[in-house]
Amino acid sequence: MTTVYDVPADKFIDKLALKLSEFEAIAAPEWAQFAKTGAHREKAPLRSDWWQVRAAAVLRKIYMKGPIGIERMAAEFGGRSDRGSAPYRAVRGSRSVAREMLKQLEKSKLIKKDRGVGRSITPAGQALVDNISHELLKELSEERPELSKYLA
Repeated sequence: MTTVYDVPADKFIDKLALKLSEFEAIAAPEWAQFAKTGAHREKAPLRSDWWQVRAAAVLRKIYMKGPIGIERMAAEFGGRSDRGSAPYRAVRGSRSVAREMLKQLEKSKLIKKDRGVGRSITPAGQALVDNISHELLKELSEERPELSKYLA
């Protein structure tokens, strides 16, 4: 069985983002066009579909590291903060973006809340992720035949 561990992350996230754009519950809020994704960023994202791409990345993280909470999710999407002449320091990403993203994924029944431990993936979410990774591996094996051994 093909899982998310068998395919490249960048191609998987792009393909999953296209699938998530079909869900009504996963849409960027009004404030998202002005919001930075963390204190370590200077500007808001330039990509028009950044919300769906982030939702795909969040779903992948929950699949791989779940159950995971908002604080840890914000830390996963953090970075280094430029503090002028002081050394760089790690900062978390936006917890507001993480919270809203997790709410939308819950509403679309792809993840569920486990009281006290965070969010984990539902069987429907796992099926979606596994199916997309299988489709992607099929596409990649057409380009590179040596990958076809992983399709079994």
